[in-house]
Amino acid sequence: MEKQTKNTLIIALILLIAGIILGAFGAHGLKDLVSAEKIASFEVGVRYQMLNALGLLTLAALKPQLNFSIKNAVVFILLGIICFSCSIYGLTFLLKGDSLGKVLGPITPIGGLLMIVGWSLILIKILKIQVKN
Repeated sequence: MEKQTKNTLIIALILLIAGIILGAFGAHGLKDLVSAEKIASFEVGVRYQMLNALGLLTLAALKPQLNFSIKNAVVFILLGIICFSCSIYGLTFLLKGDSLGKVLGPITPIGGLLMIVGWSLILIKILKIQVKN
């Protein structure tokens, strides 16, 4: 197994494990701590983390068939997950008007953009592959 594939698998699996733990915490541990609106937002962070982790797992599984590096795309996707999901996790626990919200709030869409860039890099590389009939 290539180092790049192994690293992507490890990252994806860690994100999945963390996503399951965070999802359980969101479903059971948050109800007495924050509003239903904040729980719903937290769940969005978990959902995007899990979906992107599954995407990375799929990408790693397909890597032997791909003739290009996935490293840059994985970096963008991972940074996107961290910025998007972790900023939402942080915002969940902030009190209304907390100044940290002014920092974390704008990080969320940047994370989304980073995920889009990462997956777009993969799409562009796949579109360039010559198909054999």
